[in-house]
Order: sequence, then structure tokens, then C-alpha cells
Amino acid sequence: MLVTLAQTMILAADSAEESSGIDLLLPETSELIAGIIAFGIIFFVVWRFALPALTETLDKRAGAIKAELAAAEEQKAEASALLSDYQQQVAGAREEANRIVEDARKDAESVRTDLTDRANNEAQEILDKARSEADVEKARALAEAQSEVKNISIDIAEKVVGANLDRSAQEGLVESFLADLDKMGN
Repeated sequence: MLVTLAQTMILAADSAEESSGIDLLLPETSELIAGIIAFGIIFFVVWRFALPALTETLDKRAGAIKAELAAAEEQKAEASALLSDYQQQVAGAREEANRIVEDARKDAESVRTDLTDRANNEAQEILDKARSEADVEKARALAEAQSEVKNISIDIAEKVVGANLDRSAQEGLVESFLADLDKMGN
């Protein structure tokens, strides 16, 4: 191919000597041949050494990019799996928190019920004790009143009769009268 091109150029140069305007555009034949040979040598060196190195570099770069894409996909899948795992853990934690809150509510209700029952029991005990004390105090007050009525009755009877009466006999009489009054009241 180079030889054919060189021959075509030589023929063109020979025909150009005829004084046309083309000889101004084309270099001399020796320069043209030297340029074609230099171009061929450079083309061969680039094709033989530079092009494989460039192709190898581009292949390595393409491989590195593919590896990075594969690693990115793997990391994306791993991140997706981690996200799913974390979402499950969060859901589990929420369920656990809800269970703990529900247990706390039940415990609080139980404590409230227990405290209410104890307070009611204590109030009932206090009320029973107060009633018992009131009954004892009522009985004591009634006994005192009866004793006082007895003494007053004897004092009045002594004043009415004007003489000293037998106190023990009179007390027995008053007690008998008061017992009759109790029987009639019940």
C-alpha cells in the first residue's frame, strides 16, 4: 500500500513538472517518500507497542470499574439486608416496649387495687374499733348515769323522808327499779 502510494506520488511529481499549480501543494518526491516512511514507522510502533498498552490500560480500567460496580452492588445488598435486620430489631424493640408498658399498667392497676383494698380494710377496722370504743364508752356512761341517778334518788328520798335511810337497801331498790326500766325499754 505504501509502495503504491509512493509510486502514485512520483508519477504525480513527474507530471507536475509541467508547470501546473499542483507542484506548489505537493512537496518534493524525496521529502514525500521520507514522510511516508516516517509515518509508516510511527504507525507501526504505535500499533505494535502503544496500542496494546493503551488497550491493556483501558481493559484494566474497565475491569476495575466493573469490580467497583460489583462491590457497590454487594454493599447495596448488604446495606439492604442490614436495613431489613435493623427494621426487624426496631419492630421487636417496639413490641417489647409496648409489652413492658402494658405490664407496668397491669402492675400499677394491681398495686392501686391492693392499696384501695388495704385502705378500705384499715378504714373498716378503724370504724369497728371506734364503734367498739363508743359502745364501751356508752356502757360506761350509762353505768355512771345509773350510779348518779341512784345516788341522787337516795339523796332526794332522804330529804323527803327526812331521815337517814339504809343506803344499801335503797341502792338495791333503785337498781331493781332501773332494771325494770331497762326491761321496758328493750
